[in-house]
Amino acid sequence: MATAATLPVVGPGARDLLRRAGALSPVLAVVALLLVPGGGGAQGGTGGTGTVADAASGLLVLVCLVRVVRGGSRPLTRTAALVLGLPVLGICLAAITSNDPASSLPGVARYVQVFVLVPAAVVLTVRDRRDFAVVAWALVGLALLQGAVGVAQYLTGTGASYQGEDVRAVGTFGATDVMGMATVVSYGLVVVTGIALGSGPGRARTAALVCAGLLFLPLVLSFSRGAWIATAVACALQLLLAGARRAVRVGLAAGALGVVLVGGLGIGSDLVEERVASITRVTAAPDQSVTDRYTMWAAAGEMWRAEPLTGVGLKGFPQYRDAHASVALSSGSDTAGAGAAFQRQPLLSPHNMYLLVLSEQGLVGLLALVGSWTALLVGALRRRGGFGPGSGAGADCALVATGLLVWQFTDFFYADIGGPSTVLMSVVLGLAAWWSLVEARRA
Repeated sequence: MATAATLPVVGPGARDLLRRAGALSPVLAVVALLLVPGGGGAQGGTGGTGTVADAASGLLVLVCLVRVVRGGSRPLTRTAALVLGLPVLGICLAAITSNDPASSLPGVARYVQVFVLVPAAVVLTVRDRRDFAVVAWALVGLALLQGAVGVAQYLTGTGASYQGEDVRAVGTFGATDVMGMATVVSYGLVVVTGIALGSGPGRARTAALVCAGLLFLPLVLSFSRGAWIATAVACALQLLLAGARRAVRVGLAAGALGVVLVGGLGIGSDLVEERVASITRVTAAPDQSVTDRYTMWAAAGEMWRAEPLTGVGLKGFPQYRDAHASVALSSGSDTAGAGAAFQRQPLLSPHNMYLLVLSEQGLVGLLALVGSWTALLVGALRRRGGFGPGSGAGADCALVATGLLVWQFTDFFYADIGGPSTVLMSVVLGLAAWWSLVEARRA
């Protein structure tokens, strides 16, 4: 049974911290290696990138497999195995019924990796709440480092191209994966928000508040509308779960911080104002990126209507896109800056995970995947003891897990898998799954 109830900044001692870091090293390696610049673009849908972090995730799965075989006992409960393995149903069915099963095989491997194997490996690696804390703070550390690189890119004009200026903060992910840094920083911000609102010691909450202030700026300078919306939704839910009074206080503090950084200091104020305004311009003078997004959404819907149960097959969206998209779709998006030359990035996915799954895996695949995710979220929300002050053990863990799940499921309305940060999403899902499916039965 777990004995630690909070997310401390450090462990109970240097020896214990080193021991835990050693046991968690396969997971921590996946997180740390996301600092290594990737060489590939952010391929949409089931496209893989072959980064060193992906290789580390494979090693994580292998290490867990060896531990399970040597342990000789059932590693997961039936419920956990069912929830984590449910997406396999839609994945395999879509591959079998595909018009080109051979081309779907890489998609099968990618989906099983990011939605089944890596999350399950994280669940098996994390043993108690202190392990949860180590991984959570590792996410924050990665976010701080990527965010620092992103802010430096904005200040020095070495970021990705945005409206003719090389000012978009992308961290080490490069111009071809502009969502990478935004995703990492958002994870970190959601984690520290959960810690700050939890029941941990004062030094942990203070450190979390400081980290939140540091992560706010790179998130703004990422100019990622989807990340902004998902972070606002996740943090707002965390605030409400922690209590109305605290929600008001923290909300006012966050608003004041935003005014000082963006309004008072003028950091990216004009560009941020224009980007925020573009969120509401769906029908009235939308920019080309918005037009492309809605055109691809419509194309995904047409593919689903053609094959409602099993979809057009994994990795089938690029192949069927032109046959179902209107002439409003452009040939690709322009990318440049952050050390990369100008290039046209092909539009290979609808940038909506739900529509991507619906078009490629049909209704069966969507229900299987969303059913698994819903079970994780329900499990996190049903944790005993509540969330607010005085709620007892695990309030901060619950807020972190719930916030990460809500952020991911909200972001999936504006993004899908693809790019180096995808493997980090797998770690996040595994961390939340441990809280929802394993620790719930120990408390």
